[in-house]
Amino acid sequence: MSRRYPALATGMVAAAAVTMVVAGCSSSSSSSSTTSSSSSPSSASSPSSASASGKSLELVVGTKSDDFYVTMECGAEAEAKTLGVNLTVTGPADFSASEQAPILNAVAVSKPDALIVAPTDSSALNPELSRIAAEGVKLVFVDTTTTDPSVAVSHITSNNVAGGALAADSLAQAIGGKGTVAVIDVNPGISTTDARIQGFDQEIKSKYPGITVLSTQYDDDSSSTAASQVAGDIVAHPNLSGVFATNVLSAQGAATGVQHAGKSGSVKVATFDADPQQMQALQSNIIQLAVAQSPYLEGQDGVEQAVNSLEGKPVTANIGTPLVTITRQNMNSAASQAAVYKSSC
Repeated sequence: MSRRYPALATGMVAAAAVTMVVAGCSSSSSSSSTTSSSSSPSSASSPSSASASGKSLELVVGTKSDDFYVTMECGAEAEAKTLGVNLTVTGPADFSASEQAPILNAVAVSKPDALIVAPTDSSALNPELSRIAAEGVKLVFVDTTTTDPSVAVSHITSNNVAGGALAADSLAQAIGGKGTVAVIDVNPGISTTDARIQGFDQEIKSKYPGITVLSTQYDDDSSSTAASQVAGDIVAHPNLSGVFATNVLSAQGAATGVQHAGKSGSVKVATFDADPQQMQALQSNIIQLAVAQSPYLEGQDGVEQAVNSLEGKPVTANIGTPLVTITRQNMNSAASQAAVYKSSC
């Protein structure tokens, strides 16, 4: 890739932890996250070169109701304009395999030159994605992946295991290394949030014997469900010390549940993602940490790798995008402000 990612600072965690996350983001491709020439090109690339100008690309996001994917769409649209390709953006109203499947079936019929997609399930959509690839459409996975990654020429995401570990360390420090912690997730079978839970659980178990992690609860990407779950945990566990919420809507719900229970600041909340509503909760000390991803870059990179595959240029098989930790102490820094997700382009 020609795009370079800056080293971004963090607040509440130590510099060593920041190095772990940023380095971890590109560990799957070594330095391939900064230049495509440093990684072996995908076998899907052809040796010939052809212009992709005027080619049709489609981006199918995980859901149209999440600022993470709005920000991804903004990055993809900007890159498509720069490269002179036509981009259509679609996605389900909810983060749901059953809602995304008919959209993918429509893609198989329309046959764009390339599809950039965030699969909403790690296995349920394999038939639709395989059918699209069989039609000769170049696939790029952004954010999430599947159990059959071979159908995609490039995979672009953050290091979610490392991000989960970072959230664990930050939350453990905030609660003094002891107490009971709730975990609120979307649904099982999503590659990114599964990895965040894995990283969180492993870090707590290996380093913080004084912390008890409750069984993960799933909110079906509903902030109201997440709020009810957190409120219920506070009643059931009067000693609840913290909450880890794995995505935007889970984070919004966790913040609401803590606030409505009158526990703002006493029950610490570590979250993934960084939309404007989370920043308001951070400012109000309702949540204490937001681990921001780089959806704008994922959108840019998705278009860039799709175009490279169409032009016969080297394609980077795995690209890791940076994570930025945002706390109340550093939220007004340029790096943190740049990491906040967009509600519109």
